[in-house]
Amino acid sequence: MNAVFHAGEHRIFLIFSRLQREGPRMWHPIRHYKTIHHHKVLVRRNCFRCGLYWQGPTHDLSKLSPVEFLAGAKYWQGTCSPNNAQRKAEGYSAAWLHHKGRNKHHLEYWIDYSPDGDHAMAGMRMPEKYVAEMVCDRIAASKNYKGDKYTDASAWEYYDRSKDHYILHPETRRQLETCLTILKDQGEDACFHYIRTVLLGKKK
Repeated sequence: MNAVFHAGEHRIFLIFSRLQREGPRMWHPIRHYKTIHHHKVLVRRNCFRCGLYWQGPTHDLSKLSPVEFLAGAKYWQGTCSPNNAQRKAEGYSAAWLHHKGRNKHHLEYWIDYSPDGDHAMAGMRMPEKYVAEMVCDRIAASKNYKGDKYTDASAWEYYDRSKDHYILHPETRRQLETCLTILKDQGEDACFHYIRTVLLGKKK
């Protein structure tokens, strides 16, 4: 009995020690929902400017699923994706693994075994409508997290920091970089005009 009691005491001690080190984690479901909603509003506006009238309203619906929303509420920070915090705390992000497998505007959705050579992992070519949505998403995310510090170069700067480890089809990479470069150098109007008329081939 004493052994069980002392074992219980030891477990309680370990729990309190961990709380003292890490501090209690506050859940932020309302703030997280507001972040999601604001992001979706921005993406929808961008998509409409490109002529993507279905993808705008349906963008990121999986973020309201329990596996994604609960993780977002638990690890919400407001200045960056909660997926990064979940990875640091748990070793991987279940929310991100769920999200990338259900949203075709993410380049990670299109990673598969190459049909050529030794079947190494490779990026498949993304349909242009999802490249366009990816650009809209990156612009909105940059605005959401950078706030007043956002510029037309923000989306390119974020891409440029990570581009070397992205697994992308060469044509998809070219299309994405073209859109982000036009955004950086000429602004949103020119970028969305290019996406609508050249990338998607829609009428002016």
